Amino acid sequence: ICNAQNRPSLFFREDFKEIPAATPVTQEHLVNKDVIIGLYGPGRDSIKKSHHDVPADDPYYIWSGVCKGNWVVTLKKDKSYVDLSGYAKIIWRSKQAGFRCLHLVIKLADGTWLVSGQCDDRSQDWRVRQFNIMDIDWYELNVESVIEGSPVKNVNLSKVDEIGFTDLMTGGGSDACSRVDWIE
Repeated sequence: ICNAQNRPSLFFREDFKEIPAATPVTQEHLVNKDVIIGLYGPGRDSIKKSHHDVPADDPYYIWSGVCKGNWVVTLKKDKSYVDLSGYAKIIWRSKQAGFRCLHLVIKLADGTWLVSGQCDDRSQDWRVRQFNIMDIDWYELNVESVIEGSPVKNVNLSKVDEIGFTDLMTGGGSDACSRVDWIE
């Protein structure tokens, strides 16, 4: 039975600070003081917090366009795990270009890294995407190389340590990149 009592509350929302662009993105760029950023993979040092003056409503966002290797950005709430079982959802506002398809990444409490089979693909403008976690097939993720592995069945999502995203690719400038405005 589905009712409001089965639906989890908001665990965190991160909408990046409106401060000047920087490479790499750092803890200073996070609005939520209870959230810690993690950068992984060979491209971690080239993940940029970006913004443009035109159009006037351009957000402050994470950008992968200059990443020299595969990359992952994660967020975690200090000293807390989140239960992503049941009716849990992850929602973000993003925009991808080229062949980029943005996947969810999670790190379980036992240190296991997983990447979602579902992704958010190319869009000419910003859009909001909601993922129903119970609908996702998960794959092993080598977080050092940021390369997906074998499918994982019967994943216990009751203790998730970090939540993030990757497109599993290097940056290719503005024509081949991923952008994330906010995530909750």
